[in-house]
Amino acid sequence: MDKKEYQKKVSAVMPPSPKIKNTIKAYLFGGGICVIGQALNELYTNLGASKDDASVFVAITLVALSAILTGFGVFDKIARHAGAGTIVPITGFANSVVSPAMEFSPQGRILGTAANMFSISGPVIVYGTAAAAVYGVVYYLFR
Repeated sequence: MDKKEYQKKVSAVMPPSPKIKNTIKAYLFGGGICVIGQALNELYTNLGASKDDASVFVAITLVALSAILTGFGVFDKIARHAGAGTIVPITGFANSVVSPAMEFSPQGRILGTAANMFSISGPVIVYGTAAAAVYGVVYYLFR
């Protein structure tokens, strides 16, 4: 069986993805997360935090909330409907750390939770850091 024949068989069994509907959902959910982030930013600023501190507090709050929601199984239900809308913001990062940690926790704290905690987010951290370093060098050379 060649690739084209295999692709035909897969396409016959797999229903088509509603791309426009998924895009709208991702946009609305991702935008909603950003609105929550902005509301938190305003709240922290009104409580007396500096602009920089408020931004840090927002990131911490969003990561903590998504980790807690992942722990209770709520984040995955939201993500099932939101698609990429929950992956792109910082909440997706927290979910990608907490989910494998929970999945492997029965294997113990060291060999289960700690060893697998960054199995999903690890490559993102590595390549994100590498891309940031390359971007920094390019920016330094051509500014």
